[in-house]
Amino acid sequence: MDHRAVLMYAEIGCFVVCVSGWILVCSTMPTEYWTYSEVQSLVLTSSHYYSNLWKDCISDSTGVTDCKGFPSLLALQTHIHLCRSLIIISIILGFFGGVLALVGMKCTKLGGSETINARITFSAGINYLLSGLSAVFAYSWYGNKVISAFMDPNYKEKKFELGAALFVGWGGSALLITAGLIYCIITGQEICQSSSKTEETSYCDPSSTYTHPPSSGPERDDKQEFKSSRVTTAYV
Repeated sequence: MDHRAVLMYAEIGCFVVCVSGWILVCSTMPTEYWTYSEVQSLVLTSSHYYSNLWKDCISDSTGVTDCKGFPSLLALQTHIHLCRSLIIISIILGFFGGVLALVGMKCTKLGGSETINARITFSAGINYLLSGLSAVFAYSWYGNKVISAFMDPNYKEKKFELGAALFVGWGGSALLITAGLIYCIITGQEICQSSSKTEETSYCDPSSTYTHPPSSGPERDDKQEFKSSRVTTAYV
């Protein structure tokens, strides 16, 4: 198997991993279990509270569930706004990363030359890397708020625990960061190799070599002596 085939299969594998991570990040947006808390209200019934970036819900052991969206956008806490923005940015960057990867991969043959394909694929890796970093920062910030409130002994309100959406998001972010970094390393080396080959061919181009003017040799001296002799005979 030649070097180009290895790079092609590596790009396909990274693309599959990035798409899987992007789907996991997207799945956390509608997931309701970002945080949850269970409270024993009566002997036979218990209340189950859970929430995400958009609404709060409560359910009991009898099967009754009631959800309520956040009433005011401006009254929300800062970390809710930040997590919403970062997750949306992550989804957008992952989408454009997938488009660039489909255009630039060697198996699709849509980008053009090998150098152009490598540059497009490198841009896809950067998009995937930024997408994963944005998502992991959002999940980590949200999880840090939940853990800080849970561990604070002076916090008198209802305490929540980490929900399943955060763990799914961390897994998807790890896939995006890992595969995006591999994308950047593979295509970055290819770009450097292609640029070095271009410089070598420009240095070895015969059209760019300098042709020295004819040096003054014996023939030129003989011509000068012949001209001087003709001038002296004309005066004579």
